Amino acid sequence: MARTFALVAMAFLVGFGAGSFARGTTAAAQRQKATHAADMAAIANLHSEDEACTLTQDPKCLTALWSADGVNLGFPGPPVVGIKAMGEAYAKFRTEYPNFRVLKYKTDITQVRILDGWAIEVGYTEAAYQISPNGKPVIVPRTKGMRLLKRQSDGSWKFALVGMK
Repeated sequence: MARTFALVAMAFLVGFGAGSFARGTTAAAQRQKATHAADMAAIANLHSEDEACTLTQDPKCLTALWSADGVNLGFPGPPVVGIKAMGEAYAKFRTEYPNFRVLKYKTDITQVRILDGWAIEVGYTEAAYQISPNGKPVIVPRTKGMRLLKRQSDGSWKFALVGMK
């Protein structure tokens, strides 16, 4: 009888442990799924802000898209590193080309991978711009590129590295 009781107790404990593990795993998966959905929504918001800021060419708006230690490879010359340098580069460009207008800017992100507060996205960009009011529009064909994003402490995402040229 003692042996039967021990076997029943052991079976109960194994079942209880397996059930607790399964519930914990399910809860963790649900939390991870909710976090992923929130991250994807915040990344989509960054994409919308990127398109709006690029169309307006407002240096403050463009600078606000970047993490404090961001690296922009899109300017001529060496990489622009850091939020202060980013703001200066956008302001300088605006001063040098006061009539510059973006006529079209569209991104098509085909892959996003999120891991530990970082996201890598791969996709395509199409654009058209005009240097001066009387200048001929320049069409930038569909170009493949990669961007690295960094989750901010408030849950938003900002660009950390942009390699689309």
